[in-house]
Amino acid sequence: MMSAAINSATDTLGAGMRRRVAGFVRTLRDNGFRVGLTETRDALTVLASPAAARPSSLQPALRSLFCATRSDWQKFDEIFDAFWRGRGARRIQQVSGTPTASQAPARRLPGAAAPEGPLGAPDHVQRQGGAESDSANRSGRREGAARAELLASTDLRHITDPDDLTAAHALAERLAHRMRARLTRRDRARRRGRRIDLRRTIHRSISHGGTPVELVWRKRKEKPLRLVMLLDASGSMSLYTAFFVRFLHGVVDAFREAEAFVFHTRLAHVSASLRDRDVGRAVDRLSLMAQGIGGGTRIGDSLADFNRWHARRVINSRTAVMIVSDGYDTGEPDRLATEMRRLRRRCKRIIWLNPLLGWNDYSPAARGMQAALPHIDLFASAHNLESLAALEPYLAKI
Repeated sequence: MMSAAINSATDTLGAGMRRRVAGFVRTLRDNGFRVGLTETRDALTVLASPAAARPSSLQPALRSLFCATRSDWQKFDEIFDAFWRGRGARRIQQVSGTPTASQAPARRLPGAAAPEGPLGAPDHVQRQGGAESDSANRSGRREGAARAELLASTDLRHITDPDDLTAAHALAERLAHRMRARLTRRDRARRRGRRIDLRRTIHRSISHGGTPVELVWRKRKEKPLRLVMLLDASGSMSLYTAFFVRFLHGVVDAFREAEAFVFHTRLAHVSASLRDRDVGRAVDRLSLMAQGIGGGTRIGDSLADFNRWHARRVINSRTAVMIVSDGYDTGEPDRLATEMRRLRRRCKRIIWLNPLLGWNDYSPAARGMQAALPHIDLFASAHNLESLAALEPYLAKI
């Protein structure tokens, strides 16, 4: 009964409006929103309801329906205005997939005022030339920054455009270099040092009425942080593998104290290959070394090989081991738990990055993930660039 009522309500909108709604949903997906058939059906129901009588009530209704995160909430109004009202089209980075004026007649929202520009205008975003070239350059820089911000917040499995993939890979390498620069510059508070830590000195002076009685000094870290990264390159990680290979290349190139390994059914040490400045050549070498890449996963056996043959050489008291995997293990969970326990005794921290953790309704219920969790210091998402950048404050405290 309810389904029949919904179908009869949406049928009153007409084919043109249904196409417009489908185009708007595609536009939201292109801009990083996680929406699908269920949200599209609900949007048609909203448009067939009295809430669509005025744009002032329709926009909040659709915002509540489509926005699931804070970034979605911040971007929605701009995308809505560009798509439905033709405003601010220059600032929307990916607006595509809707019928143009030549393909289908533009139709206004029920009861809405006439838009300031054609409804189909945002479908083909073009830079509007200004009177001065420097104004155009500033606009281009803003658009480039907005595009980088959009890529940083988009789930990597949703980036399919070749140009966007190239840009995301470049951002991953720059992120690795930036993390290295910030971690090596970061000082720690000491009783004696070369420079006064002004912020901490002022904070401690509060108890003395603002008089800096106790000075806090800064001194550089004596031992650099060492990173050891183990990347799961099995078939279940195929949507993320290419991106993390680029990130691995950036880490090994920037962190001279870093070591990289790739595992699936077996373990491969790939640090030497990734130190090649030519990214393409480095990735080709990695593929040759990790023959059988994309198969099943034996995390426990791979960790056993690491603990036996490599751990003593690459791990010291200042080492953070970073495992990138979805936790799907075809081996025995007890073996994985045993090897994780041995690894935990050797290193300073174990960080497990799981791309699936950024998905809605994900629960680490896999047997391998359950076996590893008790031995992990930080279990974090790694589905986009923002989640990787969020690791920096944690690493700086090690």
